[in-house]
Formats: sequence, structure tokens, C-alpha cells
Amino acid sequence: MVYDVVILGGGPAGLTAGIYAARAGLLCAVVEKKGIGGQASLTSEIENYPGIETVSGFDLTMKMQAQAERFGAEFIYEDVIKLELDSKTKRIYFAESAIESRSVILCMGAGHRKLGLPREDELTGRGISYCATCDGAFFRGKTVAVAGGGNTAVMDALYLERFASEVFLIHRRKELRATPILQARLKDSSVKVLWDSVLSGLNGKEKLESLKVKNVKTEAEDTLEVSGLFVAIGQLPASELCDEVKVDSSGYIVTDEDMATSLDGVYAAGDIRQKGLRQIITACSDGAIAAESASCYLASNAECK
Repeated sequence: MVYDVVILGGGPAGLTAGIYAARAGLLCAVVEKKGIGGQASLTSEIENYPGIETVSGFDLTMKMQAQAERFGAEFIYEDVIKLELDSKTKRIYFAESAIESRSVILCMGAGHRKLGLPREDELTGRGISYCATCDGAFFRGKTVAVAGGGNTAVMDALYLERFASEVFLIHRRKELRATPILQARLKDSSVKVLWDSVLSGLNGKEKLESLKVKNVKTEAEDTLEVSGLFVAIGQLPASELCDEVKVDSSGYIVTDEDMATSLDGVYAAGDIRQKGLRQIITACSDGAIAAESASCYLASNAECK
């Protein structure tokens, strides 16, 4: 059996692509190696999705999956180990099997960027976390820190106020990259911001006990005793298997406005592609466009022009 379209990734972009592709009558499969929903499913509260005042990321993405399944999308839970995309029939390889498709939509998203400090991997899960909504409750009544200055970092710091006795936000600049509304909420909160500061060391034997914090202007280094550190310093695209398609200097897949990549019949949507705004709503938009483009490609290349 050859699928009409295989969608790699079960986050909002992939789920939306699945909805649109299956609803268009295409033989469609969504491949996901972990849990459905991607990073969006770990967000405790989404308040900027049009038409919905507030919803958890888990609930929203579960509804997306149910909708895709209702239209006939198939879900395959496998880890992709190799892709062959530069041919008319695309091949997706798993550990013990492979599938073929006439078109592919790449929606693997982006992963958490790490600090790159010694012992970071060793202390991950032992005080260091990359998901405040996943692990925040473990630090009830304790002191924690968040590294970063964007929307995710500020949202994490505000979320951790619910549990922690004290929350520090460590940012390398004097101003944040977060949106004005989040900055206003941060100003009204009890979160303590350490400006012009970076993490220079991680201390602790079997678990994280303190951080070395360096002021980038004065070069002074202090020790901050914490039980938890939440890292929110950006993302890295999960494009390591996509060596056949064109990517930018950061590894993000380059597409046109129709989500088409440098290869015929191959599209990219969501956080994995080069774009300005990475939000659930833009991922969904990408997924819908990619599915429509794939459908048009399959019908007739001439008709797609």
C-alpha cells in the first residue's frame, strides 16, 4: 500500500494537516514517535487560540486528534530512522519496517535548546527541567529559577509561582523579548528578575543544589541556591533526518508560502520550518496549507499552478 500523504509529527501542525488531508479524501497517515500533541500538549493554559477563551494544550490537541481520526486519518506510533524523499515515491523507514507515500509533510517541530553547561545532562530530571507544566508541582514550597527571556520563560516563571516559594528569572539582557502583556504580568508578580545575567555553573551532588550566576557586564559571579532550574532559552528544529531538503543556517526547513520545500511532493509545516512566529495558531495554519498543497500536487502538478 502506498499512502497519498504521510505526515511526520503529531503536534498541532501535523494534526491539522491530518484533518485537512483526510477530509479531502486522501489516504493519510500521521506518524508520531512520542505522545500526540507535541510541546503544545504540555502547555497548561492557552489563552490566545481564536474562539476559545482558555484551554489546556492537552485537551486542545486531543480534540484535534479525534477530529483527524473521525475523517479517516491513520495514526502510526513509530520512531522514524531514515527518510528517502528525492523520488516520486517517498519512503519512510522505521526500525523494523518502512512505508511509502506519494507525498510527505514534515511536521517534526523543534526541541528544547540546552544550556551547554557541564553536568546539565546528569542533573536533568534531578532538578533541571525543560517543562514547567510537567514538573512544576514537584517543587512546591521550594526555590526555583527559570533561564530565558522570551514568552515561554516568562509564562514558566508565572506558572511556577503557583507552587514555588520563590521564583527567579535569569536573563542575559536588560530587557525581555516577551510580549508586553506577559511583561506586565511579570511586573505585577513576585518573580525576581536577575538582569544581565547568565548561568555559568551547576552545583549539586546527586541533585541540583545551586547555580553559578554571572553578570555579563561586571563579570561578578554569585551562587544562587535553588532546588529547581527550568530552561527556556529557545528551540532547535528536529530536522536532522531532512538532509535532502534545503534548510537555513539554523537547520530550519526553507519553504515557500504554500509550505513547499526544495523537493517535489515534500512540504513542511509548524516549528520545523523557517518562519517568524511560532505559535499553535500559526502551526495549524501551516498544516492546513501544506495539506491543501499536497492534495493539489497529487491531483495534477499543472492544476496546482
